[in-house]
Amino acid sequence: MTHTVLITGGSRGIGRATARMLGARGWSVGVNYAQNLAAAEETVAEVERAGGRALPVAGDVANEADVIAMFDAVVQKFGRLDALVNNAGIVAPSMPLADMDLARLTRMFDVNVLGAYLCAREAARRMSTDRGGAGGVIVNVSSAAARLGSPNEYVDYAGSKGAVDTMTLGLAKELGPRGVRVNAVRPGLIDTEIHASGGKPERAAHSERPRHWAVRGGLMKWLRPLCGC
Repeated sequence: MTHTVLITGGSRGIGRATARMLGARGWSVGVNYAQNLAAAEETVAEVERAGGRALPVAGDVANEADVIAMFDAVVQKFGRLDALVNNAGIVAPSMPLADMDLARLTRMFDVNVLGAYLCAREAARRMSTDRGGAGGVIVNVSSAAARLGSPNEYVDYAGSKGAVDTMTLGLAKELGPRGVRVNAVRPGLIDTEIHASGGKPERAAHSERPRHWAVRGGLMKWLRPLCGC
């Protein structure tokens, strides 16, 4: 049986690596992207070369209509939904909270918190056994920043990931009896493109211990029981 996953923010970084790894295990992958279709198509090509099937799916996770359409497109194309990797997120230039304007804070929480909640909600609606679903998995991508706080850099980002941790705890208890397992991973400093959004494209490279294990050691740990791999 071929399993299907929707990966938000799947066109780059952790999302792309997850898509590629699941493709190698024969999964069908919905690759969500916000604006960069070319990057999403590159991810789709990598999934297909690895042995899976994939579909680029446009959508802003902070927009309810977009989120619903994303899920509908994946189910229409592949016939089912077994997992959500709730990965989409943003960061902004490093600065103390006192210098952050409302527009930055609003966008940060719209994408990283509201977006994560909307995507988890739609996954729950489609996978919960009490709503006619067959069960499944939600993996939320949090961050070590949720515990460290990111002072003088990204306290807004850190707070948004703290909200993801709390959502994960509540949903694990809420959806577990309904056939949906909910977990989160908290990556540390990972060498991906997101650091350029924060004005520090070389941040991970300059770290003493840039990490690349998030997909192998984190996400796949929670998806493995579903795919038998």
